[in-house]
Amino acid sequence: MEAFNSVSLRRPSRQHLSPQRERRLRAQLDGKHSRCSHVQERQMPNSSSISEFLLLALADTRPLQLLHFWLLLGIYLAALLGNGLISTAVACDHRLHTPMYFFLLNLALLDLGSISTTVPKAMANALWDTRAISYTACAAQVFLFSFLLSAEFYLLTLMSYDRYVAICKPLHYGTLVGSTACASLAAAAWGTGLLNALLHTANTFSLPLCRGNTVDQFFCEIPHIQKLSCSYPYLRNLSLMTFSVFLFSGCFVSTVLSYVQIFRAVLRMPSVQGRHKAFSTCLPHLAVVSLSISTGLFTYLKPHSISSPAMDVSVAILYSVVPPAVNPLIYSVRNQALKGAIWELLLWMFSSNHKDSISLRR
Repeated sequence: MEAFNSVSLRRPSRQHLSPQRERRLRAQLDGKHSRCSHVQERQMPNSSSISEFLLLALADTRPLQLLHFWLLLGIYLAALLGNGLISTAVACDHRLHTPMYFFLLNLALLDLGSISTTVPKAMANALWDTRAISYTACAAQVFLFSFLLSAEFYLLTLMSYDRYVAICKPLHYGTLVGSTACASLAAAAWGTGLLNALLHTANTFSLPLCRGNTVDQFFCEIPHIQKLSCSYPYLRNLSLMTFSVFLFSGCFVSTVLSYVQIFRAVLRMPSVQGRHKAFSTCLPHLAVVSLSISTGLFTYLKPHSISSPAMDVSVAILYSVVPPAVNPLIYSVRNQALKGAIWELLLWMFSSNHKDSISLRR
C-alpha cells in the first residue's frame, strides 16, 4: 500500500502540468486516434476496394471436394446432353416445328445457359480447392443467372397458355398461337427477363459493400451479395421488389387459371384415350412448373429459424442445378414424337461417324 501511495504521489496530476506539456499530450492523443481511425477504415472494405469474392465451399475435406466435383460433372454433362439433343432435334426435324416444341426449344436453351452459369465455377473451385471469384465474374454471374431464371419462369407461363389454347380452344389454335405470335411471346419472355435482371443487378452492385467479401453460397446470388452491404435503400428496393412481385404473381396466377381450365376441359372429355393424351401432354409441364415455384417460394419465404448455410445450399441446388438436368427427361419420357426425333438424330450421327471412319480407312 505504501508503494502504491508513493507511486500515486509521484504521478503528475493535471493541475501540475505546464501548458506546453498539456498541448503536447493532446497532440499525441489526437495522432493516435487518427491512426486508429485510419486502420479501421482500411479494415472495412467498400465496393470500390473489393476485387474478388469468396464463395462458400461445398466441402471442407479433400475427398468430399473431389466427390462433389464428379457429381457436378455428371449432372452438368447430363444437362448438356439432354438439352442439346432436344434443341437439335426440334431445330432439325420439320415435324416438330409447332408452337409447343418451339417453346420447348427455348426452354432447353435457357436451361443450358442457367446451368452453365453456376456449375462450371463450382466444379473448378471444388477441383482446385479455391473459393475466389472476381468482382466482374460475380456481377456477370448474378446478371446471367437472374436473366435466365426470370426468362424461364415467364416462358413456363407461356407454355401453360399454349396448352390451354390447344386443349380448350383447339379451333382457334392457329390464330392465337401462330408462328408470329410464338416469336413475339418468346421475345417478350426473354426481354422481360433481361429487364428484370438489369434492374436487380444494377441495384445490387451499386450498394456500398462494407461487410467483407464472403458470400454464403456456392455461386453469386443477389440476396447474399446484399447481405454484405452496409446500407439499405428502402424505397429503391421496395420499388424493385414490387415490380418483380407484380410480374411473378401475374405469371403464377395465369398458370393456375390455365390449368384450372385445362383440367375442367379434360374431365369433360368423353374419350378415355383423349383424356390420357391430354394429361400426358400437360403433366410434364406441370411437374416442371411445380418444381420451379416450390423451390423459389421456399427460398424467399422460409423462416429464419430454419435458415442455415447447409439449407441454403441444398435449396439452391434444387432450383439451379436439378431442373436443367431433369427437364429433358421429364419432357421426353412420355413424348413419342420427341423420342422418335432424338433417336433419328442419334442414328444419323452414328451412321455419319461410321461412314467417315470407313472412308478414312480406305
